[in-house]
Amino acid sequence: MLIPYPPGGSADLLGRPLAMKLQERLGQNVVLEYKPGAGGTVASQALARAKPDGHTLILVLAAHAINASLYPKLPYDTRKDFAPVSLVANLPMIVAASSSLKANTIPELIAAAKAAPGKLTFGSAGNGNTGHLAAEFFSAQAGIKMTHVPYKGSAGVVNAMLAGEIDLTFDSISTSWPQIKSGRMRALAVTGEKHASISPDVPTMIEAGMPGFVINGWYAILAPAGTPAPVVERLSKEIASVLTLPDLRAQIMAGGYEPVGSTPQALSAHIDAELTRWSKVVKDSGAKVD
Repeated sequence: MLIPYPPGGSADLLGRPLAMKLQERLGQNVVLEYKPGAGGTVASQALARAKPDGHTLILVLAAHAINASLYPKLPYDTRKDFAPVSLVANLPMIVAASSSLKANTIPELIAAAKAAPGKLTFGSAGNGNTGHLAAEFFSAQAGIKMTHVPYKGSAGVVNAMLAGEIDLTFDSISTSWPQIKSGRMRALAVTGEKHASISPDVPTMIEAGMPGFVINGWYAILAPAGTPAPVVERLSKEIASVLTLPDLRAQIMAGGYEPVGSTPQALSAHIDAELTRWSKVVKDSGAKVD
């Protein structure tokens, strides 16, 4: 199972327990292989070139749909080179501030950014990932200018926040919440349409004064195009089945993930919708790969 980001990030925190349960169900080893780089495109290219026998999969993030609009030329076709298997989980994002940033709310953040255009820095898990685009979308909607600092994965962003290298991040709630809970980072808002289950007291972006601002991360399993339909169906059913197990659900929900499990057809429709949606976000925000 290819993971498009380094260990310690949100894909890893979901991929590890999922792989363990699939290993038990399938009766063979499920090994995580980390291939970070270029917003997930390095791992996706590796999958597109893999033998379509069901033995090589990838756990993609929402960035998989973003990259089609963000990168001028991808080494694969996002629609044609992959076989959707199952949507695994959704994950709200959280707007987190460093302890040194003098802003406790979204309106205060906007005011600070307007007072010093371009001075505030936000970190993301890489160019073109959901956190990068969410912050660009926020900047466009709020009429502010901030400076983007890309890192290699969410773990790098959190470490940079704790070291005071950057002011804020739009990050996966799973990786930032432990530091927020300890008081080393500060939560300003969540980007979902409702309060996150692990942070019920943190307002949504809509409640914080950003109308219509809803962005959720998502995680899905893909196989190479050409993988036999019976293999895809078996994998899809096994993934959906393990996601109903109480112990796995409890483990991943503790990290803020919302387990899903879907048919290949439902995932295909979801990806199509996300490709359309992110194309508009990229265009409207003016986001570019640095």
